[in-house]
Amino acid sequence: MAQGYVKAVDLPQVIPVFPLPGSILLPRGQLPLNIFEPRYLNMIDDAMAGDRVVGMIQPVGGPRPLPSLSAVGCAGRITSFAETSDGRYLVTLTGVARFRVASELPTQTPYRQVRAIFAPFESDLTAPTGGETFERQTFLAALRAYLERRQLEIDWETAEAAPQEALINSLSMALPFDGPEKQALLESLTLDDRVAVLTALMRIDAAEMGDGDGPTAMQ
Repeated sequence: MAQGYVKAVDLPQVIPVFPLPGSILLPRGQLPLNIFEPRYLNMIDDAMAGDRVVGMIQPVGGPRPLPSLSAVGCAGRITSFAETSDGRYLVTLTGVARFRVASELPTQTPYRQVRAIFAPFESDLTAPTGGETFERQTFLAALRAYLERRQLEIDWETAEAAPQEALINSLSMALPFDGPEKQALLESLTLDDRVAVLTALMRIDAAEMGDGDGPTAMQ
């Protein structure tokens, strides 16, 4: 990635954050965003004029105008930007590294900013190697059962050929898990941990939906 971050200290200590429920960003993952709220248009303007870094983070309750923030988010760099005729911004964030929120700062900007600690996740700056222990066919079997229960489709040829990290992180970001489950995937320390969490979530979901005729069977 062009920004050249090698160590945690290379990343900005203060970053703007975009609280978005049910949405996570992971290192080297790509997250398309449709920005239309004035405060976040302002945020993107400021980010584009600076280091292009924006932190994605999930809200966790509290008053709707100013919800509490999760303890961990992921910083991304704006790698694609377009403006529509009606004034919206279409941007793509590419994940750089996760961070822990040290504190939220009082600001004059309409968007929120935090002091971010990247050191616990410095390994995010280096793509994982190995993957020899990844049992792809076992994982794909769990994925197939989950998708069939949810009546969802994916490109299986791509799933079978994709590198492990790209496959796991893209599924973690895209599959319709709820907020706490997404957060568990985000906070999984290693890629192997994330594989284990994702596999467990898919199997639990498929089993629950398989107990009856659909999601309503649990009600």
